[in-house]
This record gives sequence, structure tokens and C-alpha cells, in this order.
Amino acid sequence: MQTISRENYLKAILKLEGRADIVSNQALADKLETKPASVTSMLHKLADEGWVKHEAYKGVQLTGEGKGIALATLRKHRLWEVFLVEKLNFGWDVVHQWAEELEHIGGEELTNRLDAFLGHPAFDPHGDPIPNALGKWKDGRNLVQASQAEPGSVVLIKGVLNSGEEFLQHLNTMHIQLGLQLIVVQRYEFDDGLVLEWPDGRQATISHETAQNLLVEMKQN
Repeated sequence: MQTISRENYLKAILKLEGRADIVSNQALADKLETKPASVTSMLHKLADEGWVKHEAYKGVQLTGEGKGIALATLRKHRLWEVFLVEKLNFGWDVVHQWAEELEHIGGEELTNRLDAFLGHPAFDPHGDPIPNALGKWKDGRNLVQASQAEPGSVVLIKGVLNSGEEFLQHLNTMHIQLGLQLIVVQRYEFDDGLVLEWPDGRQATISHETAQNLLVEMKQN
């Protein structure tokens, strides 16, 4: 039986599987901000449903069925984020929590209609790819962290690694958004902060942590 809590666990495992073949209980507990004992209890339930393979002292992997549920949940989440930003004019910094609730509403028909209404978007407002109805996505972008860009580079902001409200609000104060093209003017040796130049000639410094959380496409200068 699918519940909000179980869908949240499956979605979290899916995201963590992008970093490791087997997701540890501790990594999952950290991701969901809960206790390892609670994770262990839920993983037993998910295994009983046939949605995960759980090995004690090793970790967990999604089964085909579990991955399907996780992808469907993730698809709904990212489509709702697009809807909230593009149709209701919410800021990209506040839509995550709304989408966390909306992703558990409705089934496949509602999701497909929402997708069609939005024009089948490929990416959400934070630059993350949106799975299609078959659970597939095409992300042929060659993105790197802005922290890897050298002085003189021209970069195009395409995504964020941290979609938390505080970080996105920080980007708002610096007028950094997806689609913005910047020039890397200088790197400070002391802390690896970057001096960036905006299209209007304005320059500002971003911290190394900020640069690490910005995904950019390198452009020809």
C-alpha cells in the first residue's frame, strides 16, 4: 500500500542512488532527517511490498517496481513546481514545500494532463530534469559546478545543487537565476571565492560554497 511516507522514502532512495549503487541506512536517515531506527523499520515494510532490496549492514536498492513509484512521485513534484512558478507566479525559493504536498495527489491521468498543460517541460524551475510518462529523461547537458570555472570563463547558470529556501533566497539577493550568463573575472586564492561580472557590467563576489552549488554550462568566450 502506497502512503505519503513510503513515497517519500522511495523518492529519497532514488535521489541517493545517483551517488552510490547501494544507499546506506545512515545516508537515508540524514536525507530524511530522521532516526536510523525509523529508517530500518520503514525499509522492512518497503521490502515486504517488494519495492526495495534491503541487506542488513550494507544498505538498500530500489526494485523495478519501487523505482517506478519513485519516478512517478518525482515527476509529479517537478511538474507541480513548474506549474507553481510559471502559472501561479510563485518564486523558485518557495515552491519546493508546496510540491512536497502536491506530489502525493492524483494519479497518472492527472499527472499526464498537467504535463500536457505545461507543454511537456524537460526541466523544473531549479534546473532538474523531469521524467516523462515512461520514467525516462534526457539530460544531455554537460554541466559543471561554477567553482570549477577558471578566470576568463563565460558561464551560463543552468541549475542548482542546493534547492533549499535559504540558498535560493541568497541567490535572489544577488540576482542570480537560471539562464543568466556571467563572466568569471577572478578567483581569490585565500578562499576560492569568485568575482563574477553581470551582462550590465556589474561585478560581485560569490563564496566558494555558493559556487559549488551552482551548475553551469561553459560557453565560448
